Amino acid sequence: MLEKIQIVKQRFDEVSDLIIQPDIITDQKRYIQLNKEYKDLKKIVDKGDIYKSLMDNINEAQEIIDDGSDAEMVEMAKMQMDEAKEQLPALEDEIKFLLIPKDPDDAKNVVVEVRAGTGGDEASIFAGDLHRMYTKYCESKGWNVSVVDFNEGTSGGFKEIIFEVSGEDVYGTMKFEAGVHRVQRVPQTETQGRVHTSAASVIVLPEAEEFDVELDMKEVRIERTTSTGPGGQSVNTTYSAIKLHHEPTGMIVSCQDQKSSHKNLEKALKVLRSRLYEMELAKKQAADSEKRKSMVSSGDRSAKIRTYNYPQGRVTDHRIGLTLYDLSNIINGDVQKIIDELMLAENTEKLKADSDVL
Repeated sequence: MLEKIQIVKQRFDEVSDLIIQPDIITDQKRYIQLNKEYKDLKKIVDKGDIYKSLMDNINEAQEIIDDGSDAEMVEMAKMQMDEAKEQLPALEDEIKFLLIPKDPDDAKNVVVEVRAGTGGDEASIFAGDLHRMYTKYCESKGWNVSVVDFNEGTSGGFKEIIFEVSGEDVYGTMKFEAGVHRVQRVPQTETQGRVHTSAASVIVLPEAEEFDVELDMKEVRIERTTSTGPGGQSVNTTYSAIKLHHEPTGMIVSCQDQKSSHKNLEKALKVLRSRLYEMELAKKQAADSEKRKSMVSSGDRSAKIRTYNYPQGRVTDHRIGLTLYDLSNIINGDVQKIIDELMLAENTEKLKADSDVL
């Protein structure tokens, strides 16, 4: 492990020198990338320093024990060795997880699409609940949430809502939310008091930069219309809403959230780029069919990743068999505890699959 830490330390020293170079500072994209790498490497280097210090303590204590000339010193050395050895396993596990190669997409911002699935009006209401849950969760992490487009349900909530999330390591966190979410509760529209099951699908797309996807604007037809739904007089009467038709794929993207046609176009292009980028990503990840299935689920109940059971106040994540009896806090944005468990499970799988990490 010390050898691995030393390789990371060498790269850390290189990056430390690079980020103070004038030509790097003026190149914002490169500077941001290197700054992110610096922070990630520093975590490993700091833990590596603690690990090296513990190993030095063990070696030093062993020398005193082997010498054996001073009984009091030997006793102290044994205590020092036991203490260091006790700390080692947890620290080693922490460093192993930090050494797992990161997905370069993890640092990206995301475009999230929540769509009502099976369940009629109740599914739309649930899609609205999920949007609210994610908005609260993202705000608690200091991330910025911005709605791109939405289609309201007839009894509240949304048939579909698309929103952007920007911040630090957003995709690396939010990607675990992709899939079909199922709710079991008595709907507001139910008069008999019977529990119904409804579903909504969540798609999480890493936001594509211009250099990730070469978008030929000759292949994009731009349609400008007046906005629909609430938004005030100026929004509804000016041609500010944008609809993009991507001719090669038949993909259609709409944005009507902003009063400015230019800002709506900018947002719609971001979504289009992200969807095209995800298509390319899917080709590369073809072997990982299970992940792909969960990313593009259509809202069918059979492809569920999580169930929110209101009568029992429980939330169950079916991928890792985790059940928490804390539904009211979770639906109010306290999703981190579930994501932490999913991250741990994924990292454990990566460690098993990649014995070359150490």
